[in-house]
Formats: sequence, C-alpha cells, structure tokens
Amino acid sequence: MALGVYGFGCEDALQHLINFVWPNIFETSPHLVQSFNDAADGFRVSLGACKVLQYTLQGLFHPARKVRDVYWKVYNGLYIGSQDALVAHYPRFNIGGVNGFERFELEYFL
Repeated sequence: MALGVYGFGCEDALQHLINFVWPNIFETSPHLVQSFNDAADGFRVSLGACKVLQYTLQGLFHPARKVRDVYWKVYNGLYIGSQDALVAHYPRFNIGGVNGFERFELEYFL
C-alpha cells in the first residue's frame, strides 16, 4: 500500500500507517518477519529513508541483544536500499577531547 501511493502527497497517512506497522518488528513467525521487512522497504521508498532511520535508531543500541538484532536487520536493509540518502540524516555525536570528529564537507552543504 505504501508503494501504491508514492508521490501522491499522502505522507501524513503513511506516517500514521507506519505507527501501526512498526510494533510488529518483534514478531517471530517467518511470514510476519518477511511482511514487516517488505513494509519497511515500502516505507523507505514512500516516506523516505530519513523517517525510517528515525524509527530504526531507537533500537540500534538497545541493551537487549534480541532487540538490537532485529533493529540491525532493518538498518542493514535500509542501508542497502538507500545509503546515499542516509548520510545527511545521521545523528551528530559530540565527542570532545582528543578525538574531535567533524564532518566538514557535509556541513558545507547544510
């Protein structure tokens, strides 16, 4: 359904739909896992990689390994599908001290 309305200006309805689909990320039956991955790919195309990345970042560094594994699988699919669109939306980490990591070239364009 998300791929069928791509480009029609239905992003608010798709945002509402992803709020209903996203809690199914922890399903364990194979057909629901495949359905969720397909839905996540559809949302990646229709809503954009930034919105799906925002949902994915919350679980990438979760303390529980089972939660991390599921979210990393979604992130890997997101990275394979649209790695160029993700660069501008990575979060900024303020790491002070000796290691001052900056993104100078990216800040030129923003």
